[in-house]
Parts: sequence; structure tokens; C-alpha cells
Amino acid sequence: MSKPATDKLSLTSTEQKSAWKDLNGQATNQNAPARFRPQVGAMVPGSIKLEPVPSKAATDVPSLKSFDFAMVQGKLLIVNPSDKKIAEVITG
Repeated sequence: MSKPATDKLSLTSTEQKSAWKDLNGQATNQNAPARFRPQVGAMVPGSIKLEPVPSKAATDVPSLKSFDFAMVQGKLLIVNPSDKKIAEVITG
């Protein structure tokens, strides 16, 4: 049973690298609205398309299982799907 998504996620550097490797190729880099700053706690604008974390990434980093993700301005955003808040920002 996976834990529900939260608004804060603390991945180790190894988990971040694994998540980047698994998700970077699957995410389309999107442009954000002018005032949006991708940071933990920020709400993702509706114009940004979120996708569920695929099973390979969730297997490699189990804590990602309940989250959505998006690539915005070259940053990988891990997002709580229930409130659309960013739980983690990963840069390659």
C-alpha cells in the first residue's frame, strides 16, 4: 500500500538522480506562465499538463508512486495530485 501524496517530499540525491533519469525522457518540457516560479509549495497553474508518475519510476523510487509530474523550464516538478502543489523540484 503506497502512502498518499503530500505537499513536501524529501528525496535523497540518489533518488533525485533516479527520478530524473526515469522521468526526464517521458516529460515534455513546458513553458510556465510569466509569474510562475517552480518551487516547493507553489501551486501548479492549470495550463501546465501533469502526468502520473509511471510504474518504472515508482518502482525505482517508491515514494513517487502517489505523485504526478511535469517538466517546466528544464526542472522536473513532483506534484501532489490532490491540491496541485509542488512537493519536490529536481534539476538535472
